[in-house]
Amino acid sequence: MTEIDDVAPERAAELRAALARVKDRVSDAERAAGREPGSVRLLPVSKFHPVGDIAALAAAGVESFGENREQEAREKAAALPGVKFHMIGQIQTKKANSVARWAAVVESVDSVRLAGKLDRGVALAVERGERAEGELPCLVQWSADGDPERGGVPDADLDAVCAAVADAAHLRLAGLMCVPPLGADAEETFTRARAIVDNLGDGMILSAGMSADLEAAVAAGSDLVRVGTGIFGPRPLA
Repeated sequence: MTEIDDVAPERAAELRAALARVKDRVSDAERAAGREPGSVRLLPVSKFHPVGDIAALAAAGVESFGENREQEAREKAAALPGVKFHMIGQIQTKKANSVARWAAVVESVDSVRLAGKLDRGVALAVERGERAEGELPCLVQWSADGDPERGGVPDADLDAVCAAVADAAHLRLAGLMCVPPLGADAEETFTRARAIVDNLGDGMILSAGMSADLEAAVAAGSDLVRVGTGIFGPRPLA
């Protein structure tokens, strides 16, 4: 299990100040877009950063964090049982059972097969007493350019993957996640993603926007922005 290192008061203050700055950016973006204050959620992305940093932000009121790597996230979830973690990175199907034990939300479902594995993983975790909730909210990761190397579901397969999540006994389709392709117009990508989400039905959310492009994401209708560097600073070496 990952141990929680003591966080220096200076580091804790630095994290709180960075969090406040990003929250201000989100609020400013909401106002600029004419959106309701507080309508956009902020998910700090803690990949590679120590458990102590997460604990410091949790003490400041942050309830949920995003993680990209299964083993790292699992260890952090075990060390901080009161904190919720979103899985936002690609998931190998062989790791689905493990993800189903600790994830509060999965934002990176990218195949019918993975949806089936996560569904069975949640059922098994509940049966073994490793998970309290019998339903796992899931976002389907959409690929704007169809590049399989970058993860995500191309347009041609999107309906099938969304249906697989929606029909699973232990999963709940919660919306869509996307990352703009390198060199693409971010706001155009986010606008396309918003249109897809609106066609999925009521109550669906769009998770889009990171440190560099959160304003464009909010303007296009994102409901959740995922910010790592803007809050934690540069990632430590893996």
